[in-house]
Amino acid sequence: MSGSPVRFRDPRCREYDFLDSLLVHCPRCDRIARVQRQPDPGERPLFAPRRLICRSCGLSRTWTGRGVGLRAGSGGPAVDPYFGVRLWLQRETRHGRLWAYDLRHLDLIRRYAAAGLRERAPWYDTGQKTILVARLPVWIKSAKNRDEVLRTVDRLRKSVLTQG
Repeated sequence: MSGSPVRFRDPRCREYDFLDSLLVHCPRCDRIARVQRQPDPGERPLFAPRRLICRSCGLSRTWTGRGVGLRAGSGGPAVDPYFGVRLWLQRETRHGRLWAYDLRHLDLIRRYAAAGLRERAPWYDTGQKTILVARLPVWIKSAKNRDEVLRTVDRLRKSVLTQG
């Protein structure tokens, strides 16, 4: 008798929900760095100032611009929308590039891929097609690629833990 399937319930989060803290390659030393949102009560969270900080080499940069370049395709490496530096959590697979902004984002992808039962409200219940799970590439959603996706997610997680 088999146990109940692993269940995933869509938290209905968007890509914007993971932009408070991003893991990136430091442009100076190529080690892990963080892009962190700075508190600014007068600014919307998406456009709040950001700071890139590398603990390895001490690099610190501030972003106070207005343009945010969210990823719109699968060509080339994934970059952060503020400074344009490569994301730390990305790896090429034979199906495509798997990337995440931070460990929370990576955990969401892992929980989704590992689940045998995936529940979510239909996108038309609110009229929005911007829910992150709905926008995942088809190859990540496919059950036949589950092992490869989970293996890649685990490698990405390990790369953060060994660098930290």
